Amino acid sequence: PGGPGGPGGPGGPGGGGGEGNQAYGRRNVRLAPEVNRILYVRNLPYKISADELYDIFGKYGSLRQIRRGNGPETRGTCFVVYDDIYDAKNAMDHLSGFNVAGRYLVLLYYNPQKMQAKVDAKSKRDQIEALKKKFL
Repeated sequence: PGGPGGPGGPGGPGGGGGEGNQAYGRRNVRLAPEVNRILYVRNLPYKISADELYDIFGKYGSLRQIRRGNGPETRGTCFVVYDDIYDAKNAMDHLSGFNVAGRYLVLLYYNPQKMQAKVDAKSKRDQIEALKKKFL
């Protein structure tokens, strides 16, 4: 009967028949639509190592990968990809505002539309600059 987030299981939605199986009960929680396995992390210390990132984020579940930004505009950011959506939510709940080397982490769920909008806005600005140089 229904997968994660769907109806089904003992007692219907939100049920869980009281058998005490925590993993099953956790899977029965309805998640907000923006929740996904990929976290976008900002305000990281520039000198943080990959091992330190795995230590911090690995406490909340199995990680698929961590991608650190290394360009001038992406330094201090990373994407953290969890194997399980509930682990990502747990990390989000516990690490948002977490202090690392005097900096407070800002965590967001990855939103492809928002990221594409930023890329589109930057390319539009670049086009405008090129036109200004050409005509002014």
